[in-house]
Amino acid sequence: MKRFWLAGGVAALAIAAVSGATAFGQVATSPPPRDAAAATNAVPALTRAYVADRKAPGIVVAYAKGNRPPLFAAAGAIADGADAAKAGPDSLWRVYSMTKPITGIAAMMLIEDGKLKLDQPVSDFIPGFKSMKVLTDPANSLAARPAARPVTIRHLLTHTAGLGYTIVTKGPLLQEYERLGIVPAALNPGVEPNLRKVRPGSLKEFADRVATLPLIADPGTKWSYSISLDVLARVVEVAGGMPFEQFVQTRLFAPLKMTSSYWSVPPSETGRLATNYLWTGENRIPIDPGEGSVFAAPPSFPYGGAGLVMSARDYDRFLGMLVSEGALDGVRVMKPETVRLAMSNLLPAGVVFDRAPGGSGGDTAPKMGFGAGGSVYLEGVPGGPGKGTYGWGGAAGTIAWVDPTNKIRATVMVNYFPSDKWPLRADAVKAVYADLGF
Repeated sequence: MKRFWLAGGVAALAIAAVSGATAFGQVATSPPPRDAAAATNAVPALTRAYVADRKAPGIVVAYAKGNRPPLFAAAGAIADGADAAKAGPDSLWRVYSMTKPITGIAAMMLIEDGKLKLDQPVSDFIPGFKSMKVLTDPANSLAARPAARPVTIRHLLTHTAGLGYTIVTKGPLLQEYERLGIVPAALNPGVEPNLRKVRPGSLKEFADRVATLPLIADPGTKWSYSISLDVLARVVEVAGGMPFEQFVQTRLFAPLKMTSSYWSVPPSETGRLATNYLWTGENRIPIDPGEGSVFAAPPSFPYGGAGLVMSARDYDRFLGMLVSEGALDGVRVMKPETVRLAMSNLLPAGVVFDRAPGGSGGDTAPKMGFGAGGSVYLEGVPGGPGKGTYGWGGAAGTIAWVDPTNKIRATVMVNYFPSDKWPLRADAVKAVYADLGF
């Protein structure tokens, strides 16, 4: 038996060995980039190698410099098996925590609208957050004292609200998260029914339940990976005056022509959805096939921290808007100053972000801060990401970043747990910057 973090300890996932030969799809790559004389074929080579070395059935990378159309490199298929569809720009992938920057940007839109303020108390939108408490003996009890200050929008954006996550929380608080169904993510149809028995049925109910639980630290004092972007989704729908998923569709997906981004994949599109795998030792076990996927059914509510399925083409359009400071294809969705603020270091004074927790899909760099749902480089890396690089990754291996200094954007799509089974982030960063002349 293997306890899987996305299930938050509510259920254990029993993995049975699967017999049979593995077949890989044919390689499909775009022409190599020509941004500089030093350009290479590193990204297409990377995708081919990951499939040939059996690290993934398929992989897609979208990358570009400036406001140019993306280059796509793809290899393999969306699943093991000779009849699996080839992986390509419009294949669908579970992006899990790469949902967080999208939720963060949605909140920044409301800040631009004047409907939210960075340092506004969350209790203005979720009254239950009015009198939060902080654990005094987290290892042994739920005993708590009043919080030193209110939880704010800034805290939710930057994982400094003092909230927990089943990936990191321990002790009695973890048990309460499990009891109350504070597990805003989907794994597979095998464990989903049990999670739905206890998970809240709406964002409002979710946020209200979270507000009844003590915090792990005083707001604004500690960076801790958390459910804060899921709570922020509730703030967005209250401040935005419409359901969260409708706000995201209206303000982001529709104007940016992101037509392959789903909270639940329609039946007509499941043939594009990659299978998700779990690595157990050197064995790759399918745990959520595209057909019949848990993501083909409506979620309990839209998970602002981990709920989206998207194509590489769509996520690239989101990044393209950011690298162009709020506009894409002549359509402006945000002011440049709002985008710059979102991708700046928003951490409260004195709070440090060192690195992402293992398996989260997050980034690691010499010196980092945190912005609106994603990490921010506080200094550049020679030959690599520049100062201000913003982005995040997903639990199933996906990666995305925007480098405003060098005007680079990149999205990497695979689907397997754990995300750090292979050094894909390091490999992809090196290949993208090599191909774009750095």
